[in-house]
Amino acid sequence: MAYYKLQTMRDNIEAIRLAFRLGVAGRGAQTPEEIAVLRKYAGFGGLKCILNDANDLEDAAKWSKSDIKLFAPTVELRRIIHDYSKDDKEFARYMDSLKASVLTAFYTPAPVIDAISDSLKYSGIEVKSFLEPSAGQGAFIDSFLRNDRYPGAEVLAYEKDLLTGKILSALHPSILTRIGGFEKIERDFNGYFDVAASNVPFGDFAVADPAYAVSKGIAYRQATKTIHNYFFLKALDQVREGGLVAFIASQGVMNAGSPFIRMELVKRADLVAALRLPNNTFSENAGTDAGSDLIILQKHTGKKALSADEEFFIQSVVDRGTKVPGNKFYQAFPQNVICTDAKVGTDQYGKPAIVYTHAGGVNGIAEDLRKALDESLRLRLNLELYNSNGIKPPTPNPVKPTPTPEVKPESPKQKPLAEKIEQKSLCSNSIRR
Repeated sequence: MAYYKLQTMRDNIEAIRLAFRLGVAGRGAQTPEEIAVLRKYAGFGGLKCILNDANDLEDAAKWSKSDIKLFAPTVELRRIIHDYSKDDKEFARYMDSLKASVLTAFYTPAPVIDAISDSLKYSGIEVKSFLEPSAGQGAFIDSFLRNDRYPGAEVLAYEKDLLTGKILSALHPSILTRIGGFEKIERDFNGYFDVAASNVPFGDFAVADPAYAVSKGIAYRQATKTIHNYFFLKALDQVREGGLVAFIASQGVMNAGSPFIRMELVKRADLVAALRLPNNTFSENAGTDAGSDLIILQKHTGKKALSADEEFFIQSVVDRGTKVPGNKFYQAFPQNVICTDAKVGTDQYGKPAIVYTHAGGVNGIAEDLRKALDESLRLRLNLELYNSNGIKPPTPNPVKPTPTPEVKPESPKQKPLAEKIEQKSLCSNSIRR
């Protein structure tokens, strides 16, 4: 199945139109038809044409022949957003947010996400609190919560794009959704979540996090300059001891010449899995052939030494002949590269790269990913550490000790997510239930 720009554009327009209508009605999606329309939303990562001028017919002359068929739908998209905006300032905010998302909105195919959630469930992981820091329309949330994988789990989801956030809220009215950047999460949530899972934004985009920007640690200062590195460190702050961070990210996390970010990651967490995905993972769903990795870390702040695998993970390498960057971990574990073919080529920036492909398409990728991930979890997941720090069920009629001056305040982990947010007066217009 190929990526069809015109059909994707149509699907996105209908989803946005419906999300606005539901917002006016003050409700989320209720019928199977409404849910189906919203779930077809695929973001605009493969539709950079929306960055072009499309205010009147004269602008059409500026469009390339390959994109001209998308001119009329782009005009329609702008009209819908304008009609539902309360004023020109709100319209401008919607358009600016949408254009910014074009650089990072590449959504993960459902079979690939299901392979991740299935493998974690099969390995014995139970989730009671789940964080999605870059949720899109909620594909990771769908996968982790549907089919009774983790019934009753608390979910906090972030989505920075304003329009995508509306769709996320409409599709998932029962979860706590914030339409804003992950960097705005409060320190009270440090150490709260069991699992953070996402396809995090790719690219050398800076993140405004004052605490990281003035940190004494070089890794934290560097992380604010590249958003994919930032998400890993920030997510490790949010998960509890033994908790998991499972992110699909740019190959730049593992290939980058500077080791400081990777050193900090394995200093604070155990490497559970590193799997290189083929370049055609996102071809059908998002129209991009960008290379990516699935990296899973288990928070372990008290660790005394690095494993051999983690020593490999820290070391980036460059092939002398081809000048292609890579990571020593994949040299040691070539079976962790999910592909049926590999050749020297270039990445999306025109730099030398190994281009991996899988002849089985998305379903073949998901099947092989599941097998490799099952093996990685079997070898490296510390289930005892995960379970020893999880939320304990309340005991019947607990006896509360008499408070004394030495008693520490109740930790964030002991309070339900909704209660924590209510107490901090965080139920603003950017939160949907």
